[in-house]
Amino acid sequence: MIRSIRLRLLLLCAALAVGAILAVGAAMVVGAGHDGGGWSTAFAISAFALLGLVTLVWFVLDQRVARPLERLAADLRVRAHGKSAAPLDLQHTQHLGDLAFAADAVTQALGEAALATAQSVAAETRRLEDERLRLTALLTEIPVATLLINPDKRIVLYDGQAAEILAQLGTPRLMADLRDYFDRDATDAAWDRMARTGREVDTHISGRDGAQRYSVRLKPMDDGNCLIVIDDAEARLSSEAPRPIVYDFDLLQRKPPRDMAEMPLSELTYCVFDTETTGLLPHRDEIVQIGAVRVVNGRLVPGERFDELVDPGRPIPEASSRVHRITDAMVRGKPGIHEVGRRFHGFAEGAVIVAHNAPFDMAFLRRHAAETGVSWDHPILDTVLVSAVLFGTTEVHMLDALCTRLGVEIPMERRHTAMGDAEATAEALLRMIPMLEAQGLNTLGKLLEATRQHGRLLKDMN
Repeated sequence: MIRSIRLRLLLLCAALAVGAILAVGAAMVVGAGHDGGGWSTAFAISAFALLGLVTLVWFVLDQRVARPLERLAADLRVRAHGKSAAPLDLQHTQHLGDLAFAADAVTQALGEAALATAQSVAAETRRLEDERLRLTALLTEIPVATLLINPDKRIVLYDGQAAEILAQLGTPRLMADLRDYFDRDATDAAWDRMARTGREVDTHISGRDGAQRYSVRLKPMDDGNCLIVIDDAEARLSSEAPRPIVYDFDLLQRKPPRDMAEMPLSELTYCVFDTETTGLLPHRDEIVQIGAVRVVNGRLVPGERFDELVDPGRPIPEASSRVHRITDAMVRGKPGIHEVGRRFHGFAEGAVIVAHNAPFDMAFLRRHAAETGVSWDHPILDTVLVSAVLFGTTEVHMLDALCTRLGVEIPMERRHTAMGDAEATAEALLRMIPMLEAQGLNTLGKLLEATRQHGRLLKDMN
């Protein structure tokens, strides 16, 4: 096999030259046999022959050079930015000569170095995780709920007790406004008094629904941050196992987004979701499950998950149950889409909504928006289109293919479950964001503009 790409191109050009000479010569021979318009005939024949030769050469270069180069470039981006350590697939690069083998050697060397670094990081991460678990266990024994709030009144940390209280008033979320859960006027008044005096403030604040009242202590901290302790939380906590502490200290000075289109992709909050349905017709079928996770500050937030079965109000076809394994018995007595839709809307508040083939899933939600009493005016990001931006329209963009390309594993028992597919989509998104930023698509506005060029993909898919 010829390994030199220069020699391959030389042979191709030589074949083109020989073919052109033969085509022109044959055309002249044919033309010489005609009286009168022989030269015109020769010109026409040679022109069509040369056009065919050029088309053939273009096709060969496209199939054996251009497309393999695009695929190799995409694979290199995945390994450079997408955390994949898998070896390159050289099956389609045999005509690129030494280039593919050299790229494979470089990626293997970088992969070995990255593996050594990852092992060191993992060891330190385990140590920090052990400390976090000890801190969680300690705080669990203290009968108060604890929240850490940044200067914009947004939640940066909440412990297990606080998570249970927030869950009674909405959905616990990092970067959520504190006033999404508690009475706005009373919260603002207590905060202003703390800021004005620089001292702790003890007060009583009602929940947003007005059904419960809490004894709250606000303690000022450095840089305008605030520690909030809810003293009488113990009476309202369930007997379930405590949830771990959820926090991100990088959010202490993070400002709430003014214009999401100008926000860097890595700083946005994403709500990545998937649905399972009774069928494939959004105008007629119904949702039977919604699964979603939240991505804040470039990472999946542990504990911030939305996983709800929905009573569709009609029998689930057997063919659909074979796909998602949800039966009529499983959804019997569960809330309907109007209640679950409202709760999911709260879970997605302030976030960019992300889905794989988003128009399909959003059509089900928007169909019931009026009855649900919500407006789905969030920015929508579709990972099918993001994949097309990165890897080109000639690649397959189904979720399984995308995850394979990025090295994201979906356990078989989790595939075609709303939560399993949402988690896989979120992991794929996190691996694609550095690749997008490397191409200069570093804000939501730029990315949405790039995805609009591939909108036809979704129309064909649906």
